[in-house]
Amino acid sequence: MGKGETIMKRIGWVSLGVSVAAIGMYVARELRGRYVFNHRSPYEFYSHAGEDFEFSGAESGVGV
Repeated sequence: MGKGETIMKRIGWVSLGVSVAAIGMYVARELRGRYVFNHRSPYEFYSHAGEDFEFSGAESGVGV
């Protein structure tokens, strides 16, 4: 086993490890996004109910 072959094996293993970590992070992000989406509160369902699409300011007259 030559020196070049050992270096290539190490590069291969590091590359494999980085790839597995990247796939794991992607899958975890997707699973977390689905979990958060499926566990919304009722307030989040109706947070923009009744608002006009042209009106982008803060809600006015609330609690007055």
